[in-house]
Amino acid sequence: MADILDRKKTSFVLWRPKTGAAPPVLVIGRFKAGNPSTLDGARRFDLRPASGFDDLFTLDAIACELEAGGVYHYWFDVEDTYPGRTTDRVLVTDPFAWTVDWRLLAPPRATPDNMGTDRHPAAVVLWTGEQLAPCDPGGERPDLSSDTTASNLPPNNRLVIYEMPTAWSRQATPDDLGIGVGTFQDVAALIDAAASAPNFDDLALTMPGRAYLRELGINALELLPPADSFDKREWGYGTANYLAPDTDLGFPETYTASTSNRDFAALVKLCHASGIRVFADVVMAFGKHNAYQTIAYPEFCVGPGAPASDPDALNSRPEHEPRDGFGSVLWRYARPVNGYDPASGNKLDALYPARQLMLVFAERWLADFHIDGIRMDSVENVANWDFVQTFKDQVRSTFLAARGAGVPEAEARILVVGEELSVPLDLLTQRRLDGLWNLHFSTLVRNAMLGWGDDFEAVVRHMIDCRGLGFKDGAQAVNYIASHDVEGLWNMRPYDFLLRCSVPEGEIIRRIKLGFACLLTAVGIPMILAGDEFADLHDRFDRNGDVDQHGGKQVDPVDYSRATNDATRTDLLKVVSRLVKLRTSHPALAVNDTQFIHIDLTPGRRVFAWTRGDPADPVVVVANFSAWGTEAPLRPGAEYIVPNWPAGGVWREVTLDRTAPQAGREPLFPWEAKVYRHA
Repeated sequence: MADILDRKKTSFVLWRPKTGAAPPVLVIGRFKAGNPSTLDGARRFDLRPASGFDDLFTLDAIACELEAGGVYHYWFDVEDTYPGRTTDRVLVTDPFAWTVDWRLLAPPRATPDNMGTDRHPAAVVLWTGEQLAPCDPGGERPDLSSDTTASNLPPNNRLVIYEMPTAWSRQATPDDLGIGVGTFQDVAALIDAAASAPNFDDLALTMPGRAYLRELGINALELLPPADSFDKREWGYGTANYLAPDTDLGFPETYTASTSNRDFAALVKLCHASGIRVFADVVMAFGKHNAYQTIAYPEFCVGPGAPASDPDALNSRPEHEPRDGFGSVLWRYARPVNGYDPASGNKLDALYPARQLMLVFAERWLADFHIDGIRMDSVENVANWDFVQTFKDQVRSTFLAARGAGVPEAEARILVVGEELSVPLDLLTQRRLDGLWNLHFSTLVRNAMLGWGDDFEAVVRHMIDCRGLGFKDGAQAVNYIASHDVEGLWNMRPYDFLLRCSVPEGEIIRRIKLGFACLLTAVGIPMILAGDEFADLHDRFDRNGDVDQHGGKQVDPVDYSRATNDATRTDLLKVVSRLVKLRTSHPALAVNDTQFIHIDLTPGRRVFAWTRGDPADPVVVVANFSAWGTEAPLRPGAEYIVPNWPAGGVWREVTLDRTAPQAGREPLFPWEAKVYRHA
């Protein structure tokens, strides 16, 4: 266990307050509801330097005379170090808080920050058995005591990841899009047929008796950042409190307080019991409204416009452009200090404070919440490959220590992937990360759905087998048609993308089916952006009608009602579900193996056939990336012959779930893919 987390069991602890300032003060009391809510019975206690350290301050909790079983709210009173603000003292959240409560903000200062970023939420803690423990504001506690073992979960080469935004919507009226938070409980209602969805109980997919994500067949759930975020009604990339689950995601509309710790733990346990791994999207390049931006800004943060000579000023791409915080404050990873290390508990001569904060953050989510994977956001803006590797190694070692003891093949049940859209494969060859988001696949599959490309054979070959792009193993590449980064035409949801590329509306669903057939039979780990499986649309745009950083990118919600209110979308959903279940179950799609058995580039045609896996039990795909089709395809005897068809066996065509006695000699429709397996 990280030393600072061990100390927090019995003490209030604050690391790295401003050198030379008056010691920090604990301000603690009980929450009192009201308009506004207040801290009742507030008391102040001085913290003192811990033995052997001048940058670590502690206070034995027992000295605070806390009531057994009591839930307490608290802040630390410190001197402000945020650039440009006055140097008076301010109340800040415990930067290692297990829980925060945004209902109770610190009082405004006499000289308030006009952005409101000087008002921090109270941290929450439970005093029980003479120890401090994580709890929610109402005293609820996380419980993973009966969680399943890692050996019951799918390995990396069998994954289909479902990327889940937290902003959901419903059509309140024909012209009004009502946006709400898809809480941890709402997500659970997509998995557990007996669960109810508190914020979206009127959706057909969350009704009792439905278990939508299990019906779809995915076996990995990636939550867009589940750590506590300053941003509201967005997708959570303004991380504020790294060790605390997001308050909003544990705060259904009918509740009076958040239950985010309890609910996230329950969701993880439910996922694991259903054979679904849980990935957390983590934002480590920058943070928003984090306590260390006030407690020790110069040591933890780098401001905008830092000179190129500053070791934290530039990103890690070859061009070395200025790092981009996207409106948040960038973390420092390359300027060392000396002092207490919250991970090891030792005093170090070369310590990188933000690195150690993130290592403790990783331990909290892996050891306390049993997550099984990490997606690291904006690797180029983390801008430090040494630290990226250290973080990856910490994630893997924490997982193995917490859940891998005695588990066969445990190494294959934890995965750390990064988002670096230039896809620098050196991150893999140097073992900095386990895998990368494969943006190339998204570009290639979109070209394929349009039939574009001067060297179309290369388009298809590189799309279907990422090894042609330089990946060494399918578990190194996360393939996707679309992701939450929907900014710009070539990143939009596929329905909007095809529509804007002048594909007739009546043809769009067919081409999306084609894209999913490629995604779910290609070498690499397939990922589905929530809603794309039923061709969800963009509903929010900027003033120019585009999806960009300021108009729709992180606020365009998932509208699950579309999955059931349109017959063509329902049909698409059935096809995707069949392909997902094939992907997660058939051994042919878990290996690094692709054989193209037929390529027909006759003018007007772009027809490919490929096989995956053992020739004795393969998956075979026949894909038509063109407007050409077999003449009179419904006429008896109409056929398109695929030479070199694998011998033997009775075949079943997966997308329509039908027996295919004429496999290899069936007619082809325009923009169609057929996927076959042995019956």
